[in-house]
Amino acid sequence: MKLTDLLPLETWKALEDEIFARSGLQASVSDIDGIHITDTKRWANRLCPLIKADDRGQSTICALAHMNLANEARETKQPVIGECDAGMAKLVVPIFYGDEFLGAAGGCGLLLDDGEVDGFLLNKTLDLPEEKTEALSEGITRLSTARMQELADFIGNWLARHIPKTGGDHAAPPTEQE
Repeated sequence: MKLTDLLPLETWKALEDEIFARSGLQASVSDIDGIHITDTKRWANRLCPLIKADDRGQSTICALAHMNLANEARETKQPVIGECDAGMAKLVVPIFYGDEFLGAAGGCGLLLDDGEVDGFLLNKTLDLPEEKTEALSEGITRLSTARMQELADFIGNWLARHIPKTGGDHAAPPTEQE
């Protein structure tokens, strides 16, 4: 089963829109392989587009952080708040249909509490001069861990309203009217 078997793509996009509106995070809904299911792009900062545009950044920073946090969320069946190796906050809320893990919703791209961008890592990974990293990092919004937890609760409640708790023959996916 896929996420779009449960809800139409427009409904998942509406969740991403709401996550962004509530937090400023670059919101995404991803399948079990970590692939974003919509083409929504709202950057949370000026640095992330540069990181994601480079295959080295996409694979060793973005995808790796998502994979690690999504695996933890899958195992614990709980939201996970963390950071990517570049220092940006990342929130992953697992999406289950019954016991079947279908993907994750969340966002990334802001700074958590007293977090900071790792200019040294970006220089070594992407050959990005630290001065450019500092300039692109200027003004990145911060979210407290408590605020991230509130956002995780919102996403969890949204998922609970839209996706039945049990899968299989006992529950059908909700209709758009619900």
